[in-house]
Amino acid sequence: MDYDVLIIGAGPGGIFSAYELVQRKPELKVAVFEAGHPLNKRHCPIDGEKIKTCIGCKTCSIMSGFGGAGAFSDGKYNITNDFGGTLYEYIGKKQALDLMHYVDEINMRFGGEGTKLYSTSGTSFKKLCIQNDLHLLDAAVRHLGTDINYVVLENLYNYLKNRVDFFFDTPVKMISKVDGGYEVHCAEKAYTCTNCVISVGRSGSKWMETVCHEMDIPTKSNRVDIGVRVELPYEVFSHITDELYEGKIVYRTKKYGDLVRTFCMNPKGAVVNENTNGIITVNGHSYEDPALQTGNTNFALLVAKHFSEPFKDSNGYGESIARLSNMLGGGVIVQRFGDLILGRRSTPDRMMGSFMTPTLNATPGDLSLVLPKRILDGIIEMIYALDKVAPGTANDDTLLYGVEVKFYNMEVAVNSELESKYQGLFIIGDGSGITHSLSHASASGVHVARTIASR
Repeated sequence: MDYDVLIIGAGPGGIFSAYELVQRKPELKVAVFEAGHPLNKRHCPIDGEKIKTCIGCKTCSIMSGFGGAGAFSDGKYNITNDFGGTLYEYIGKKQALDLMHYVDEINMRFGGEGTKLYSTSGTSFKKLCIQNDLHLLDAAVRHLGTDINYVVLENLYNYLKNRVDFFFDTPVKMISKVDGGYEVHCAEKAYTCTNCVISVGRSGSKWMETVCHEMDIPTKSNRVDIGVRVELPYEVFSHITDELYEGKIVYRTKKYGDLVRTFCMNPKGAVVNENTNGIITVNGHSYEDPALQTGNTNFALLVAKHFSEPFKDSNGYGESIARLSNMLGGGVIVQRFGDLILGRRSTPDRMMGSFMTPTLNATPGDLSLVLPKRILDGIIEMIYALDKVAPGTANDDTLLYGVEVKFYNMEVAVNSELESKYQGLFIIGDGSGITHSLSHASASGVHVARTIASR
């Protein structure tokens, strides 16, 4: 075999798999194959001046490359079993939390020291939420910031690069079972390995489905989260973000009984574009360095949709809504909340007259022509509910960017060691459909590496 362990994907799952293997079994020959670029070559061409919108790069530097889709995120590691995935259902709640704390310790050693660990423990805000029919989820949150997150990844790569073979800009086409292990096929060459760890993230969901189909690995349909990114003045949520950094708040709508949640809160942050499989969606970043901070806070409001028989393609449903937004707006659409409530589109003139300064150059438009009524009704209801605990949320000038879609891979059938029905073939991270966060994906990588090392 060319390698003892071959890891597909250099996102958090792949990185922490490689790191833990190096710690426990440095004599093993390990390789990491990544479709995207090395960290220092990951640059989005959008500069806000010459290039203002996505130009559809062959490989999106925001979504792919060393560090995965989380490399340019705001670097939030949520240490909790309440959200971020269902890893605990496979390995147990205590072990899942222990692994997340272990990941946090590694991040601190590799450049994250001095960053703050926030916690919902003992906060009075939880009572205020309950009094207004909102529910604050429990979590400890380590906020690295986009800038410090980059430093941590850079240091991890420098540590690993002479201990592990990295193949960048080398997408894997297919995997086949061979005697004694697996053969991994790339465009120009095939490589063999005894153990194969697949960690392709959300952007690899379509590829993962193909692999599961070809290798007859059982899967089951997962959900898709659809919504908008809200941007408002920092002061509106400062009483929450100063104490908790991020409040994961869930609301059950009165009209339909759907759950709407806040997600990825970025105090003093910026709204950004994302390119997932050629579809332009929206996300948010924030920074630890005060010089890079803005006067706004942004967060997502998402409605989770699960589908029953006969429909199974939840990701296809989310993609169709995002494509409609791209068709109408040429990319991301932005609308003032006041315009949405009045049933009119936002125009450049109305945006210019707003007291809010947007951090993303998006097309003014009408989200009611894009989002299904049920989802939009839920988002509006949630904004009015949040206005009770953070007055100003429902102001006319609050900006809504659409659409934000969180795609989840179909949940792949694995055992408690995150191993498929084939011995030595492990499926981890967000590509497995089991984890949905940096912390859970990283923890799943450590868990699998320890299993391989113990053998």
